[in-house]
Amino acid sequence: MNLFKSIQQKKYVNQYLGFVSLLLIALFTLDSFAQKIVPYNENKEFKIHFNESGSQYVKLTFLNQVWARYNESNPGSAVYGTPKSTTYDIGLRRTRIQLFGQLTDRVFFYTQFGQNNIAYNSPRKQGLFFLDAVTEYAFVKRALSIGGGLTGWNGLTRYAAPSVGTILSADAPLYQQATNDISDQFLRKFSLYAKGKIGKLDYRMVLSNPMSIQKASVGAGAFGKNASFSTLPGKAQLHGYFNYQFKDEESNLTPYTVGSYLGKKEIFNIGAGFLVQQDAMWRAGNNNDTLFSNIQLLSADVFYEIPLNKEKKTAYTLYAAYQNSDYGKNYYRNVGPMNPATDVTANASLNGPGSAYPIIGTGNTLFAQTAYLFRQNLLGEHGTLQPYVNVQYSQYEAMKDPMTCVDLGVNWLIDGHRAKMSLNLQNRPVFNVNALGDNVVTTRKNMVYLQYQITL
Repeated sequence: MNLFKSIQQKKYVNQYLGFVSLLLIALFTLDSFAQKIVPYNENKEFKIHFNESGSQYVKLTFLNQVWARYNESNPGSAVYGTPKSTTYDIGLRRTRIQLFGQLTDRVFFYTQFGQNNIAYNSPRKQGLFFLDAVTEYAFVKRALSIGGGLTGWNGLTRYAAPSVGTILSADAPLYQQATNDISDQFLRKFSLYAKGKIGKLDYRMVLSNPMSIQKASVGAGAFGKNASFSTLPGKAQLHGYFNYQFKDEESNLTPYTVGSYLGKKEIFNIGAGFLVQQDAMWRAGNNNDTLFSNIQLLSADVFYEIPLNKEKKTAYTLYAAYQNSDYGKNYYRNVGPMNPATDVTANASLNGPGSAYPIIGTGNTLFAQTAYLFRQNLLGEHGTLQPYVNVQYSQYEAMKDPMTCVDLGVNWLIDGHRAKMSLNLQNRPVFNVNALGDNVVTTRKNMVYLQYQITL
């Protein structure tokens, strides 16, 4: 046991020594290229230029999102065996560092490391890990770049890879991250991708190698009459997303899509996407044989943001999406980000512990998100406000009743997205089995949390 602890301690020491080494290298680089660091720019970026025009550069960013939360627990929830009808907790929803840049006019690299969902019930002394590590080459500038690595380049929808620093609401629409942490790592996959812009059409096509289900941080689900993820070696996953940008053009430098430009752009995009993987799911047949089925997901969405008054800098934002999801017979998945409960008692609902509810499943989903940005300096030197509403309406094959989840919130934009607080109230359904054997909504629960975000 002492030897094991020694090895573990050495592992963490090595991880952090490596991180310190990276910082020292960065500081040395800064000293060497200090004369090429732009001393001031309106974007407040930490950026080193390698040529006079600034087209070749390296950029460093940082993000931290802290949650303080109160949750009405799902029925039967417990924390390490102790029943808890409510919980209060503080945690780190996301902590990220990005280092990326344009090494030549055609060679681009992107890395991101950090951690997600560190709470009171998380394993302690977790090491930082890479979320992204990508290399890319522009074969035809603007029109065709090809890259690969561990990457968030995903198809399907706009927010299959959201820019977490510019999310419109306090959290992203997680149902769009179709296989999050089952056959990928926080939506990142080992992939080869092609991306580009042809006129006003922006496209991405991706071929991914699914990660092993046996190493998933969440269970694949029990093998039975309803579909679950197969634990056999996964076949290739193909996905893509295409959107036509009628108004201002959006950047596709990285895969991560902006939630709100805070009135700085006029955007009107219509998009469509897909994700398919052969024999990704399995279930038991009537003769106790094994039946395989494909994952087949299709989507269409629209994103619209318009400045209303350029002097006052007010703006309106709207996002709407439709998704048809086929994960196999009666599949559904409960998700509770940074779940404050750990297990359930005999009185548990179908939702499972804590704050979880069926976000993903075989069926059809409609999602809508809208927000209004008040005038600049509404609160004087303390910034302005941006109230928002999110609604997810899903009709799953496994559920008799629809799954409707509503989020009401307001962003307090102290310094745009760089420093903001988001207060979010979520009302979610709780499902249970009735006397007829149908999965129906038996009650609803609330969760309220305050997120404080700092990003550079």
